[in-house]
Formats: sequence, structure tokens, C-alpha cells
Amino acid sequence: MTPDYMTRAEILAQGQTRRSIQAAVRSGGLIHVRRDRYLPEGSEDIFVRALRVGGRLTCLSLLALFGVFVLENRRLHVHINPRDGRLRSPSNRKERLDPGSRSGPVIHWTQPLEHPGLSCAVGILDALVHAVCCQTPRAAVATLDSALHLGLITHLQLREVFAALPARFRVLETLVDGRAESGPESLVRLMARVLGCDIRLQVSFDGIGRVDLLLDGWLVVECDSKEFHASWQQQVRDRERDLALAALGYSTLRLTAAKIMYRPDEVLAALRGLVLSRRPV
Repeated sequence: MTPDYMTRAEILAQGQTRRSIQAAVRSGGLIHVRRDRYLPEGSEDIFVRALRVGGRLTCLSLLALFGVFVLENRRLHVHINPRDGRLRSPSNRKERLDPGSRSGPVIHWTQPLEHPGLSCAVGILDALVHAVCCQTPRAAVATLDSALHLGLITHLQLREVFAALPARFRVLETLVDGRAESGPESLVRLMARVLGCDIRLQVSFDGIGRVDLLLDGWLVVECDSKEFHASWQQQVRDRERDLALAALGYSTLRLTAAKIMYRPDEVLAALRGLVLSRRPV
């Protein structure tokens, strides 16, 4: 998925000449990203930009390409080895990078856990280490949940991630749960934990199917995304499930992914109101 860059020496070793390299760059067969760094034609722009800066793609920028949940991903994230320098603008290899720009790339100056050779991206463990440092605690847990759920890392590798992080982050390890099937589901689980709920994930009901969360043994919480719940047919099926659950004595709260991610205070207030309504005063 992540392309390998080539150096001039490697291209010459393949039988090319200085002139043929120049011709390939002019025709678009090769992309001259920065000094002594070339990428093949068709390489994704996000890798070109990261390599042009002088490092490798990492953190939220890379994880999003793998389908890992990230709450916000607005800037290019680039890993730079501490000994490296000569950083350039992601859009112009001849222009020096302005490190103070708020719209420029986020630079991660760390020693890598993994050494991916000539790859344009760091390894998945390094990307996760950077992502934990770059996000709020709840967003970081949701990202780690997602990586586990997708099978991109094992529980043993999760320990490696936390071993590489500053000690203040290690409390988050106990909160990670790879059973969560979406980032919004992870975020709601963390809210329910704050409320002291008894939490069960991915609970199956005979003849009805699985639900995202079951809180305190009676409140079903479903985290709906536009991707899977936009059609009227799906909405009808959702309501039929809710009716069937109600017949068994369960209440259902349906939340949109957008509301969970961008209006969390409202979601927390709704959860608190429902949960406390059943608890003894």
C-alpha cells in the first residue's frame, strides 16, 4: 500500500543513465520529489508531500489510509528522524518549510520503533504512538480500538505501543477494547464508563441481532452512521428492531455518528438523563 522511494544510485544500478532519469522526470514516469528521492509515476500525492518534506507519512494521515478511525485529520503528519534536517514545503521541494505555520505539516521528531527501509511511511506501531500523542485521550482510545478491531495490531503489539509512550499515557491501555466496531461506538463506551454504567459490547438477541452497547442491562445504544443507515429501508429495519427490543423490556437510544463525534456534550447529557432515571435516588 505504501510505495518505496528510489535514490539516484538505485536507479542507475538498474541500468538507467543520468539522461534517461532526466527524461523520465520530464515525461512524468518518475517524480523527483526532493534531492536524491524519486517516486514512480502514479504515487499518491499524500506520500509525495510527506517525502518532499523530508520524512515519512505517519500518525493520523497514515492511519486514515488504512481505514483506522481518527476523529480529526486536517493536516499532513510527517515523521522526521531527530538527526535529519533540510525540511522543505510539502508543495515545493525548493522552498524551506516554515515550522511555525499552523496550516503546515505536523512534524513528529522521534526515533522510530520500526525501520521500514525506503518506504514513504512509518510502520503501524510508530503511527499509533504518534496518534496517541496527537489526540485527546478519548480519541486516542478510539483509534487504538479501531486498529485492534481491524487486525492491524495484536494485543502484544499494543503493549509495545504503550511501552514507547510517555508514562502519562499508559493509563489508557486498560480502556482499549478491540471489540468495538466503530470509532463512535468507542466514544460512547467511554462516556458510559464516566457514568459508572455496567457496559456490554456487541450483545446478541435471538431473532433480532446484535446491538452496539447494552448499558446497565436495559438501555440499548446504537451508533448509526450515514453509510449504513441512510436508506429508508434500513431505517424501517432499525425501527422494527427497536420495537422487538421494547417488547423484551429494553429501551433503545439511537445516536448518529456525527452527533457523537462533534456534539459529545449533548450525547453525554442524554445518556446521563436516561441512565439516572432508572437508578435509585
